Amino acid sequence: MAIETTAAGGALIKIFGIPVLAGAAATSLGFMFMWPKTAKEAGVRFFVTILFSALMGPALVVVVRNWMPGLFDSARAVAVLYGSDPALGFLFIAAPLMVAAGLPAWWVLGATVRWLDNRKDKDIGELARDAAAIVKDVRGGL
Repeated sequence: MAIETTAAGGALIKIFGIPVLAGAAATSLGFMFMWPKTAKEAGVRFFVTILFSALMGPALVVVVRNWMPGLFDSARAVAVLYGSDPALGFLFIAAPLMVAAGLPAWWVLGATVRWLDNRKDKDIGELARDAAAIVKDVRGGL
């Protein structure tokens, strides 16, 4: 029973530990650029960044892996050259990507809250029209 529990704990650390650590690293980098004003803000930023890193980080890894598969193969080869597990080579690339995915979380959340605050008296249809107009303006500018 102890072996099964240890294996399950190891699996949970592998599944949730990497995104949480990446989110914590992204939070600390975010704090370097803009220090939180209160302890509550620090907690919310920490939670939002970890959540964003855990949700968007794996998606970013999948996109980059499909876009540049040779990058991950090279990282695995480097890990083998150093005598490490080839899976560690995957983390050489995946961990920084997951950290990068968590970095904009606070700014995205802040921009969303400000956008909604400026439209607090509108219904859902008016919000959708405003969003469509913004998308149309952005597409026209490209």
